[in-house]
Amino acid sequence: MNTMLNPTASGAAGASASPAAGAPAGAPARSVPTRYYSFKPYNVGRWIVWGLFAIVLALAPMVFTSSLAHTMLSQMGIAIIVCLSYNMLLGQGGMLSFGHAVYSGMGAFLAIHTLNLVSDGALPLPVSLVPIAGGLSAALFAVVFGWVTTKKAGTPFAMITLGIGELVWASALMFPEFFGGEGGISGNRVTGSSPWGITYGPQVQLYYLIAVYTFVCTALMFAFTRTPLGRMLNAVRDNPERVEFVGYDTQKVRYIAFIISAFFAGISGGLAALNFEIVTAEVVSAARSGAYLLFTFLGGATFFFGPIIGGVLMVLAFVLLSEFTKAWLLYLGLLFLFMVMYAPGGIASLIMMNLRVAAFGRLRELWVSYLGLAVTGLVVLAGAAAMIEMVYHLQLNAALGPELKFLGMPLNAHSVESWVGAAFVLVTGLGLFELTRRAYVQQWGEIQEYIEKEIKRRETMPQ
Repeated sequence: MNTMLNPTASGAAGASASPAAGAPAGAPARSVPTRYYSFKPYNVGRWIVWGLFAIVLALAPMVFTSSLAHTMLSQMGIAIIVCLSYNMLLGQGGMLSFGHAVYSGMGAFLAIHTLNLVSDGALPLPVSLVPIAGGLSAALFAVVFGWVTTKKAGTPFAMITLGIGELVWASALMFPEFFGGEGGISGNRVTGSSPWGITYGPQVQLYYLIAVYTFVCTALMFAFTRTPLGRMLNAVRDNPERVEFVGYDTQKVRYIAFIISAFFAGISGGLAALNFEIVTAEVVSAARSGAYLLFTFLGGATFFFGPIIGGVLMVLAFVLLSEFTKAWLLYLGLLFLFMVMYAPGGIASLIMMNLRVAAFGRLRELWVSYLGLAVTGLVVLAGAAAMIEMVYHLQLNAALGPELKFLGMPLNAHSVESWVGAAFVLVTGLGLFELTRRAYVQQWGEIQEYIEKEIKRRETMPQ
């Protein structure tokens, strides 16, 4: 605990009102403010969380030592920054954007041009600061585009961002001098000075640069949520009419937040330019913006740490899941549909709800239900995935014959037995899953009722 001295206090502690020194006789006595001490405890939990976050970033490449792991870890850091910047609009400001890739992409393009200037000796800038150039350039584009975009809210805002995104993507093919055409712009990050022998050639060196940016940007974006502007952005999201009533301009609040969000998105784009050493028109496409929306929602837009989960999932899906199956986009779509139906708050909301149950000591009662849901869910997934893989095999790999392997089991896309077996597994799993789900919902309701009663009982207890 730290002792905080009141800055307005003067005089001895506990001193009573007394005449001021040098005051004329008979003058009314002026009260001397008393000095007092107040004790403000440190937020130990927050220090622990941020400390663990830094330790994970520092030790991750030592645990996962392969070159693929270092590449994936680097991409995760980039994805965390861009998803958090997107959540500044969606989760904190209630602004559904379909064109966020414009700002991460333009930051990437300006960063790669800056890197080439550094390589040519025309700009004496350390390579480690190139992402800052990407962030500043993205913020500049947000100053131009954001003033028009944030004049509207809700659906009109979403449509305007979609239109600007398509405009920039079309311009990327119309101006090859800047965007490089279909081949894009390439660069070389091993250039400039090499302090302490750091050239950013090895992937692990670049990872630690990305890790530093990830930690700092995450801390700054979290700090933004605690500022008056961040609080006012939440108010604009929840009740813009009342914000206007108390004298604030909601458009200006959205505009400033939009610029700040674009700045961090541009930093992520600059880091991506260093990581891949090439930037193409795909980085400003609607598909990239859709990916930011999808994984920010899956992670949990209503919690600050939700987009961090979403960024990790995005890299796992794009790098690993796409290697396992050609139908990975279909699986992502089904997962998104499932989350919208059963967990609209994302993975972060599921974590927080169960932490609440654990705080009241009732979480252990649910492990059997969770195990049943997991097993029956996997049965449903196995049946559905078998049918999906056979369909994709018939459409894409027909020349290789009708036989394929799925989870180590041979399937024949032309065989009725394979289709009937997959359908049987799917239907059986759905039936068992629904029975398990109903029992879980009843148990969950009883636990929530107990928690509400316990909260009311504690409120009525004498302090």
